[in-house]
Amino acid sequence: MTETTIRWGILGAGGIARTFAKALPSSRTGVLQAVAARDADRAAGFAREFGGATSYGSYDELLADDSVDAVYISTVHTTHASLAVRAAEAGKHVLCEKPMTMNAAETMAVVEAARRTGVILIEAFAYRFLPQTTALLDLVRSGAIGDVRSIEVSRTFNADYDPEGRLFDPAVGGGAMLDIGCYPASLVRIVAGAALDRPFADPVTVEASGVLGDTGVDEFSVASLTFGGGITASIGAGIRVEGDANLRVLGSRGILDLPDPWLVNPGVATIRVSKLGHPTETIEIEQGNGYAAEADAIADALAGDSIAPEAPEMLWADSIGNARLLDSWREALGLEYPTERADADIPSISGAPLRRADDAVMPYGRIADIGKDISRLILGCDNQRTLPHATVMFDDFFTRGGNAFDTGYIYGGGLMERLLGQWVANRNIRDDVVIIGKGAHTPHCNPEALSAQLLESLDRLQTDHLDLYLMHRDNTDIPVADFVDVLDEHQRAGRVRAFGGSNWTIDRYEEANRYARRTGKHGFVALSNHFGLARAHDVPWAGCEHVTDPASRAWLERNDVPLLPWSSQARGFFTGRARPDDTSDAELVRCYYSDENFERLRRARELGEQRGVQATAIALAYVLSQSFPTFALFGPRSLDETRVSMEGLRVSLSEAERDWLDLRADTLG
Repeated sequence: MTETTIRWGILGAGGIARTFAKALPSSRTGVLQAVAARDADRAAGFAREFGGATSYGSYDELLADDSVDAVYISTVHTTHASLAVRAAEAGKHVLCEKPMTMNAAETMAVVEAARRTGVILIEAFAYRFLPQTTALLDLVRSGAIGDVRSIEVSRTFNADYDPEGRLFDPAVGGGAMLDIGCYPASLVRIVAGAALDRPFADPVTVEASGVLGDTGVDEFSVASLTFGGGITASIGAGIRVEGDANLRVLGSRGILDLPDPWLVNPGVATIRVSKLGHPTETIEIEQGNGYAAEADAIADALAGDSIAPEAPEMLWADSIGNARLLDSWREALGLEYPTERADADIPSISGAPLRRADDAVMPYGRIADIGKDISRLILGCDNQRTLPHATVMFDDFFTRGGNAFDTGYIYGGGLMERLLGQWVANRNIRDDVVIIGKGAHTPHCNPEALSAQLLESLDRLQTDHLDLYLMHRDNTDIPVADFVDVLDEHQRAGRVRAFGGSNWTIDRYEEANRYARRTGKHGFVALSNHFGLARAHDVPWAGCEHVTDPASRAWLERNDVPLLPWSSQARGFFTGRARPDDTSDAELVRCYYSDENFERLRRARELGEQRGVQATAIALAYVLSQSFPTFALFGPRSLDETRVSMEGLRVSLSEAERDWLDLRADTLG
C-alpha cells in the first residue's frame, strides 16, 4: 500500500498554525500547499516563512483551490464551525483545532456536514494520536491497577492579563474551559471509557466551581464528574494560575501517573505504574510529533478501499460528547457566551442563507384555513434548551424541507416558544413556516386562560398570529360552546388562522363542530391525539387521548380529519430501547409492552432490513401512509435522530404492507 500525499491548506496564520506548519515535514504524508488569513500580507509572510506556499487573503479563496486536499483550521473558536462546514461543502477533508466548535449543537452540525459531503473530519487533539495515550488506555483496559475508582487531571497556565486579548474576550469564546479545559475533559472520558470497555464514556453528573474574571470569562474552575460503574473524576482548567498537569488514575489495586499527558513534541513519555505490594514501574515510550501524527490520520483514513470518515482515535460521537461535557461544565459555573444567549442573532452554521436542499424529499399537505403548504412531518419544539441547540435543529429541519413547528405555552416555562420565535426572527422566514401553538393545559383549561396564554404566546414567538392553535387539553366541565366562541373570536381577529384540539375525545370534537355549524362559527379543523404503529394501552400523561383503537381509526378515515399525532414513533419503542426482558422504563412498559406490539416491532425491523432503513423509519412511514391526512409530530434531540427518522420519508408503504405491520394480515403475499 502506497502512502497518500495530502496537500494541506491552513486557515489562520497564528501561533498554532505555525506549530502545525513546522510539524508537517515530520509527517509521512503531508505537504503545505496554501495558507489563508483575513490579512493578505500576513498570509503572504506566513507562506514565505514555510517554503513559498500559495497565500490567500480570504478563507473562501483557499477553499476554492482545487490543489488543496485537506485543511487545518486554526482560527478563533467562534469561527471553527462555519469554516469546517464550508470546507466540507468544498470537498476538503478537515482537521479542526480543538475545541471543534463552541458547543455540542455546533459540533453536531459540523459532523452532519461531514457525513453529508463524505469528507474526513477530525478534531485536533494531538495527544490522542501518540503512543503514550495508546499505552495508557491499554494499561487501564488490561486491569493493570484493578478497577478504576477515580481520575484526576488538569491543565493550567498563567497568562498575562489582557482584557482586549482573545483569552479574555467572551465574544470569541475566551476563558480556560474551551481553550484548555477541553483537554482534561477529553482525557478523563477516554480513560473512563477504557475502564468500562468502551471507546469513551460520558459523565452522568457534572458539578463545578470556579472564578469568573472581570471580562466575564472563566479564569479558573474545577469540575467534579461521576461516570457509570462508580467512577469519579476531577478536572481543572485555568489561564491565570500555576498548576500541575499530572494525570492520576486511582484503581482498586494501584495507581497510574502520567507526569505530562499533553506531551506532543518528539521525546520520551513516561507512565508510572504503582501496584499494591510492588515497586513502582516506570514505562518509557518514544514518540514523535503529535501534530504530524494527526495530519497523517487524514491519510490513514484515505488509505483503505473506501474512505473512513472518522479517525478511531477521535470518533465523531466522542467530539460531540466532549462538547456536551464542556457545555455542562460552563452551565454549572454559570458561564454563557454572548453568542449563545436566548436573544442572540445566530447565523446559520455556514453563514449562507437558509434554503430547502435540492434533494429534500419532504411531502406536504393542506389543512383548512391555514392557506399554505404544511410539511407532513412536524418538528416538536419541546426539548431544545438553548438557542444554539434550537438553531441547529431548526436549520437542519428546514433545509430538509420541514416548515412546520409545534410548541406549547407550558413547554420549558415559555422558553421553547421564545427560542422558536427568536430563530424565526433571526432567519426572517415567518411567512415560510407554519407555527402550531398550544395552550389551555390543565389546570388552566378555560376560555379566560386560553386567551391570556395565547396573547403571551404571540409575544414570546414575536408574531401576530399562529397558523394553527390547538387546545392542549379539554375540560369537560366547560360546555364546548364556550371554547368554540372564544376560539372563533381569535380566528376572526386574525390571531390564529385555524384551530383544533389536542387530546380531545372524538365525541367532544364532534360536539364542538356541530355547535360551530349551527351558529355559523369556525370549527375545529384538526385533531392532535396519540396515534402510531404501536397500539397504546395507556397514555404517558394524565388527560391525554389516543386514537389507536379500531373505532377511532375508522372515524378518522370516514371523516377525513387531519391528524397531528404525537408520539408517532411510540416514545422510542421502535428505536431499540424496548425489549421484553428490559422493564427499566416504566412508562414505556405501561404504555406499549405487549406481545402484539413486540410483533409489530419485529415486523418493522424485518421490513426495515428489506428497505435499508431502521425500524423507527418504518414506524414513521406507517403513520404517513394512512388513508386519512396525517402530519406526524416528532421530537428529535440530535441531528442523528432527525436523519434516521426522516429516512421514513423515502419509504412508501402499500396497503398490504400497512395491514401486515398492523397485524391485520399474516403475510405480505
